[in-house]
Amino acid sequence: MHHPVTQEKQEALRERMESLGVTEGDLLEKFVRGSGAGGQKINKTNNCVFLKHLPSGVAIKCQMDRSRELNRFLARRELCDQLEAIREGRAVAKTQAIEKMRRQKRRRSRRSKQRSIADKRMLSTKKSLRRRPGED
Repeated sequence: MHHPVTQEKQEALRERMESLGVTEGDLLEKFVRGSGAGGQKINKTNNCVFLKHLPSGVAIKCQMDRSRELNRFLARRELCDQLEAIREGRAVAKTQAIEKMRRQKRRRSRRSKQRSIADKRMLSTKKSLRRRPGED
């Protein structure tokens, strides 16, 4: 079986991990059954890579490819992205998207619901006053 990741890319990743101070010893790596599309191949092989950086607690799950090797590489790359983002104090787009969904799904308090309904009522009253006489 050929390696799906070129030597240069692996080298670049190794350097990137070093520069971030990530060592293989800090990583907890598990291979788990993936889920989703892929049929028998997905159901029978543990090619989903679960990677956890113990010092920071960042966890990555990667199942982008059918090949375990490639997933191992991608998981490490994703981990580096996350750690860099944390160092620079910017939120990762992925995390932001998840947060946004969470905010959207959160139930509003009774008070804010009443307030928004009252606002709508005010607006409809205001708009009905703008109509020309004899329109409705």
